[in-house]
Amino acid sequence: MPLSANLSAAAADLGLARRWLMESGEVPSGLVDESLSRSWERSRHAGLSPVDGLTEPPLCADGELRQALSAEHDFLAQARPVMDFVFGQMRDSGSLVVLSDARGLLLHSLGDADFLSRAELVSLRPGALWHEADRGTNAIGTALAERRATVIHGAEHYLERNSFLTCSAAPVFGPAGQLRGVLDISGDHRSRHPHTFALVRSAARMIEDRLFHARHTHERIVRLHTLVEGLGGVGEGLLALSEDGWVVGANTLAQQWLQLESAGIGACTLEQLTGARLALWPPGKVMRLARADRPSLYARLDVRHAASASGFGTHSVTHTPTPASAPTAPVTPTTPSSSATPTAPPHAHPELDPRVQEALSRARRVQLQGIAVLVQGESGSGKEVLARSLHDEGPRAHRPFVAVNCAALPEGLIEAELFGYVGGAFTGARREGSPGRIRDADGGTLFLDEIGDMPLSLQARLLRVLQDRAVVPVGGSKPVPVDFQLVSATHHQLKDAISAGQFREDLYWRLNGLTVTLPPLRERQDFHAVVHQMLTRIAHDMGLPSAPELHPGLRQALAAHRWPGNLRQLHGVLRTACALLEADAHSLDWRHLPEDVADALRDPAHSADKASATVEGAIDARIPEANLRRLSGQAIRQVVADTGGNMSEAARRLGISRNTLYRRLKDMGSPAEP
Repeated sequence: MPLSANLSAAAADLGLARRWLMESGEVPSGLVDESLSRSWERSRHAGLSPVDGLTEPPLCADGELRQALSAEHDFLAQARPVMDFVFGQMRDSGSLVVLSDARGLLLHSLGDADFLSRAELVSLRPGALWHEADRGTNAIGTALAERRATVIHGAEHYLERNSFLTCSAAPVFGPAGQLRGVLDISGDHRSRHPHTFALVRSAARMIEDRLFHARHTHERIVRLHTLVEGLGGVGEGLLALSEDGWVVGANTLAQQWLQLESAGIGACTLEQLTGARLALWPPGKVMRLARADRPSLYARLDVRHAASASGFGTHSVTHTPTPASAPTAPVTPTTPSSSATPTAPPHAHPELDPRVQEALSRARRVQLQGIAVLVQGESGSGKEVLARSLHDEGPRAHRPFVAVNCAALPEGLIEAELFGYVGGAFTGARREGSPGRIRDADGGTLFLDEIGDMPLSLQARLLRVLQDRAVVPVGGSKPVPVDFQLVSATHHQLKDAISAGQFREDLYWRLNGLTVTLPPLRERQDFHAVVHQMLTRIAHDMGLPSAPELHPGLRQALAAHRWPGNLRQLHGVLRTACALLEADAHSLDWRHLPEDVADALRDPAHSADKASATVEGAIDARIPEANLRRLSGQAIRQVVADTGGNMSEAARRLGISRNTLYRRLKDMGSPAEP
């Protein structure tokens, strides 16, 4: 039968079913597909009349909408760019792109002006409720009820007043398998296009992947695809793994391909699910996962973000390069025994230096009351990781953690980066504007690192945000409410900066609800435990069978070193040493160190570290400020000279950012071009 004849027959059946529904109030059987029939039945049981056009469609109050927008901030942050992209493809087609939450409450929409007025007639706009119980059969409500993508066209809508619409919708699931909401594309039923259904499903998957990556910035990621060339691209399956191989997140494709139910996320290991053993899988290596009960998949392990030690090491980002070609010898893992019952992931913290433990304990107690925390300590001493620990163990753990390094942002961009901007606010601004990092942290934690380096001109704006709990974007005039837990950090003595007129005293008191200080690595009492845990983590990340031991003489030299770069510097040295470890070796010795590091450990008197130690001694002796600055300048010049003018390496050794190094050199009158 020709397609046109099929469509005509279906339309005739729908018309007959529709008349039967309106005349008898019953849903006829056999005239429409089962999914539509179920939806009509649910609508009827909700007490809705197909022809009732007098009842005002449900709308939530403005306060409730604001509360919903705040609660779904992370969802909106990942969905909006995708919606902008989709609308850009459909512009001038008389369409509307809509996002709802899991209750059917519309959160955000983009549409053509000529269709918006018609959509307003049925309240297809933010603040409206489109659950089936409120609106009858509709693409958003039915996708929520059926938990799958759906198309509701014309007279398939339960309420007659909605029959001018054609709507395609797809549910959006979070990485833990939870239903987050629905993405919908609506238009006039006369302009129905079959490609719209494919577009909305693809866009929903894009949002899911963005939610996945935003949630699992710290975990190991397994990328899956039916083709090896598809790894790292669009349309791949994604698994997130804990340190010991538990599956803690999965996108929809991974769940489909691996036959993983959402209830299994967090309740099974990679080995149980795929047969692959994490301990034997080097990052970057492509494996073929072959199982009799499912299609073969190619998989690659990527290490994205890892903490180095004691919960207070520096975070290091490892981007594993994609192999240039398919593996020469794919691995087919064996099927694990069904009786395997791995132990649950440990949650206990390792033993910390008492001062670190005290700092964390005090900060935990005050942040439960919403009090701002100021963390002081040298660069690389673990300030950001303490802030992350406070966030992960606090009541806002499920909301965003947004870290902003005030010293690393170019001065000309920090205002727009922090406070956001409206479209067209300045040359080069995105058409849709940007919410800014402060609004990105809404509901979660805002971590302002190196707050002492924030330009004085912007400190007043930040103070206003903290006072009003609202932010005005660059180029805008309307304050936007924000709610976040504030943690700041600095290696500066802010009281000295206040005396020098470089930091606002009123801002200092806003930041300093409680000050905690992290000791530098050279003063910590848990040095050997820190080294052990760093080596354990590095060995895991590199796919080594176990953490290597340290030669006793090398261990003593490491413990005696002053480590001006603190945990960050130690982690870099140990990681390089592990990379130089021979395949059959199990112990790190002097030969595994870079030459400059070995020389510095053997003869610290002639190392750049000695220059930094001189400055630290000057600080302890409370020498006059002018002498301190002169000695600090000598240390910086010495390190720049020792690195042959390599500014990145000099900044790393000094434990500061390149921008800070350039600024210090400029202040000292030394030529330095980035």
